[in-house]
Amino acid sequence: MLQTSRISLIAIISFCTIAAASASDGQTRPAADEHELRKWLENMVWHHRYSIEEVSEVTGLDDAQIVAKLKEFNISDATKPSRSDKQLLMLPYPGGRHPRIGFLDGAIEPQRETKLSVFCPWDEQSYVVMDVPEAIWSNLGLTYLAHTHVKTIWDLQGVQLKPQEWALADDGSYRLHRRLPNGIEFGTTAAAFSDHIEMKMWLRNGTEAKLSDFRVQNCVMLKGAKGFDQQTNENKQFLSGYAIASSPDKTRWIISGWEPIHRAWANPPCPCLHADPRFPDCNPGETQTLRGWQSFYEGSNIEQEIKRIEATGWRQSQ
Repeated sequence: MLQTSRISLIAIISFCTIAAASASDGQTRPAADEHELRKWLENMVWHHRYSIEEVSEVTGLDDAQIVAKLKEFNISDATKPSRSDKQLLMLPYPGGRHPRIGFLDGAIEPQRETKLSVFCPWDEQSYVVMDVPEAIWSNLGLTYLAHTHVKTIWDLQGVQLKPQEWALADDGSYRLHRRLPNGIEFGTTAAAFSDHIEMKMWLRNGTEAKLSDFRVQNCVMLKGAKGFDQQTNENKQFLSGYAIASSPDKTRWIISGWEPIHRAWANPPCPCLHADPRFPDCNPGETQTLRGWQSFYEGSNIEQEIKRIEATGWRQSQ
């Protein structure tokens, strides 16, 4: 029998019957095999604490099938593994549950393949969702968008991009690689360390013309981080190109940075942080690279922490 706690899956099933969700927002992604299903169930139940209804929306399974699989795979609160102190916990975001609180009409059908959850070191249930990238603009127009809102150059051509997933590399990092119909390729690598997430984003010009005005929008959504989900910018700061959110008592902080920085800002309705970078102009056959930083800080001197981060030299890392 599954052992549960406050947000108990068994309690949900015991007191109500949940019909299989149809995922009208396009978030259903049936697993390819049992191994993949097990990994996603561990992700959703152990860490993101999804309800049966949310699991159903993502997997396409009904409640009885989900309960049977959780029992078969021995997934419950009692079997949840302890978190490592050697690195921050980072996992692909499962989708289904919208990562925003507000401005939902600005992010319809959010695609999970660009989103990674990073769990706060001070709270096993709190996490931020990094969307890397959320959007890419170029001289061609809106070249990529990780949800439905403004029409991209592909929407205008009637071209639909295929869904993708993060790949887990042998070194434990997560990698994303997409090739667009016109030959532009881009990708993201994210690696977790004990005190930060190190990211790289690259873009290759596979077209026959020079590309310019490559603005990238990288979003850090705060809905899942307890104490940081206020829909305001009063708890935000922008220092040395970093976008920073603070807890109400200003003793805990979420920090996001990218290099080369184009614009640091925040969107209160979501709420989210942006330290948006910009790719240099890119000639045919050329590849350009961006570097990213995501971290958490406990203390009262955020200015000193930013100086410490700068001293690590992450902006110049290879």
